Amino acid sequence: MLNHFKQLLVFGLFFLAACGGGTEPTAPQPTLSPQAQQGKQVFSRDCGACHSTSPDTIIVGPSLAGIASLAETRVEGQDGYTYLLTSVMQPEAYLVEGYENLMPASLSKQLTGEELDAVIAYLQTLE
Repeated sequence: MLNHFKQLLVFGLFFLAACGGGTEPTAPQPTLSPQAQQGKQVFSRDCGACHSTSPDTIIVGPSLAGIASLAETRVEGQDGYTYLLTSVMQPEAYLVEGYENLMPASLSKQLTGEELDAVIAYLQTLE
């Protein structure tokens, strides 16, 4: 009888594991390149106190969820990379409606060229 109970228990555990234990499946997250991974770390350290990467989450500045797509279309004739780079180098250049220019102008001077490129690479993953 005890052996039968163990078999049922094991079967039940396998069944729950196969079904995800009742949780909704999540879409796999894309793997970031090493440069974008570095950019994510720099973003967390230097940008994440004011900018969220979650939709509709405002901290101080606008959410950057979807910024990669938005950057491609924000300024006619300008690619997303240039838009994002200009936004970091000259924060006053492209103010989002409803927000004041509170981004430190010195940020681009505090970052190394490698860190700046990495942050832009990370932002370009935020579809």
